[in-house]
Amino acid sequence: MSAAIATLLGFVALTIGLAFAYVGYRATMGLLGKTPFNSWTRGAQTWEDPAIITRIHHAHLNCIENLPVYAAVLLAAIGLDQLAVMEGLACYYLIARIAQSAIHVISTSAIAVLFRANALFVQWAILVYWVLALCGCI
Repeated sequence: MSAAIATLLGFVALTIGLAFAYVGYRATMGLLGKTPFNSWTRGAQTWEDPAIITRIHHAHLNCIENLPVYAAVLLAAIGLDQLAVMEGLACYYLIARIAQSAIHVISTSAIAVLFRANALFVQWAILVYWVLALCGCI
């Protein structure tokens, strides 16, 4: 399996894992009768959630926002028969994605947000490089 496809699967696994974490918490609270199942409405703040659950949820949403971009670049590389363009940096992309999500879950301090932004910047820089390489610009 190519590194780029393995990275996609890793990204998907991370996204699913984050979803399981916060949905599992909410389901448990519902099953224990501590919170009604319908108390978590889309877009509404659930103040009963511990801060870490909220951060896990936000990290999941961030993955949902970025996963299609990676997948689109991968699809373009496959369609152009240029998957090799992505191979060298794919693992670094996934490491930066995991780091961003982990930092997101761990803390919202100013320094943590700075590190998280840097992890996102690394991902974007890699994506831009890939797009330029696939277009033949570099």
